[in-house]
Amino acid sequence: MNKIAKLLLIFSLSLSSVTADAAWPSEVDGTPMPTLAPMLERSMPAVVNISTSVNVRMQDNPMLNDPVFRYFFGIPNQPRQQQRNSLGSGVIIDKDEGYVLTNNHVIDKADKITVTLSDGRQLSAKLIGADPEADVAVIQIPADNLTALPIADSSRLKVGDFVVAIGNPFGLGQTVTSGIISALGRSGLGIEGYEDFIQTDASINPGNSGGALVNLRGEFIGMNTAILAPSGGNVGIGFAIPANMAMTIKESLVQHGEVRRGMLGVTTQDLTPELMKAFSLQSQHGAVISRVEAGSPAEKAGLEPGDIIVAINGQEIKNGSAQIRTAIGLLQIGDTAEVEVMRGEERKTLQATIGKPKRPQLAGDKLHPLLKGASLSATTKDQVEGILLEKVEPNSYPWKVGLRPGDIIVTANRYRVRTLDELKEVVNPRGPLLINLQRGGEAFFVVLQ
Repeated sequence: MNKIAKLLLIFSLSLSSVTADAAWPSEVDGTPMPTLAPMLERSMPAVVNISTSVNVRMQDNPMLNDPVFRYFFGIPNQPRQQQRNSLGSGVIIDKDEGYVLTNNHVIDKADKITVTLSDGRQLSAKLIGADPEADVAVIQIPADNLTALPIADSSRLKVGDFVVAIGNPFGLGQTVTSGIISALGRSGLGIEGYEDFIQTDASINPGNSGGALVNLRGEFIGMNTAILAPSGGNVGIGFAIPANMAMTIKESLVQHGEVRRGMLGVTTQDLTPELMKAFSLQSQHGAVISRVEAGSPAEKAGLEPGDIIVAINGQEIKNGSAQIRTAIGLLQIGDTAEVEVMRGEERKTLQATIGKPKRPQLAGDKLHPLLKGASLSATTKDQVEGILLEKVEPNSYPWKVGLRPGDIIVTANRYRVRTLDELKEVVNPRGPLLINLQRGGEAFFVVLQ
């Protein structure tokens, strides 16, 4: 009987005969029993539990909004609020600065963030920056005797590599599950705006979000983010943001508090069998440029409709348009993108400087006649989501009532607005308009009537 057979036999016998006082064998015939314990002892202190609380204003009966009614019945003027709590996980990636990486959806709109370390310490955290599009956030805790995970190069991962997920599922406390990498470069799932997921069968459940996916050396290779769960429970299909992508976003969040994404200025489409035949292509890798914006970085670099993008900055495009969007989305304004294209039978390498994106703007009078002379766009500025006043013409009515360029509309007619569509839904073009503006550290109401 070989050593492996003996090991399995002894292991199975141990299951049936172990008692409360019995100890598991540490080795068999001089061969140590396989265990992940030493690696986990080093890694688990770097994974933290995150709890958040959000104060949510309760919707009152419309009659309660009448100040006369409230006064007559002695109802206090302060709005009713309800506190909502949620749980998640995070990864310490800088022990000297106290930076913790987590998912944006774990800390989104939180009024209070509390981090619990593996040694039981509870620390208040502050938000450094968040990127909702990629679902990545960085928070900071006091840098006192912390443990950080070493970072691996996630571009070297292979399907079949063994991995371990560490997190806080269902608020149970630190939990470890293991599995393998099932697939790489998963995109087009509609989970996030920018997707390049590691797929794993290591069990990931609610509360694991923001936790660490590590290799058997205990190195951080990805951040657990989402699961595919038709039945509501884990079915062995979990997704993690690759470490390289998460750390690239982290650098921007630490430096700027936000991700300053730029644009290339192309529209692409995936290669179908019909397009492959039309362009005489042998491989389905890449995506064809269907449109180049006038004056864009792409046009200046010499990209043309009909070019097949096959690589960006040396990274081969295997997943079509979704991968191109993610590759460009990870670049900052001013970065250089080396774009490799097939033009006919010729392979060309062109360099484009990523430019500033053009935000969709809305002329104020298209929304309300009293906003004529103002230009609006949705924005996230200083961690505040709202409607930015891009321009306000001097001597226009909006200017005369006090609106200025740079002001952010956070509520309109008492409704919270974050997008132009939300603003359109709550504005009556034939009625007065009550808006709550934020200007720097100040906030005030303005009535247009």
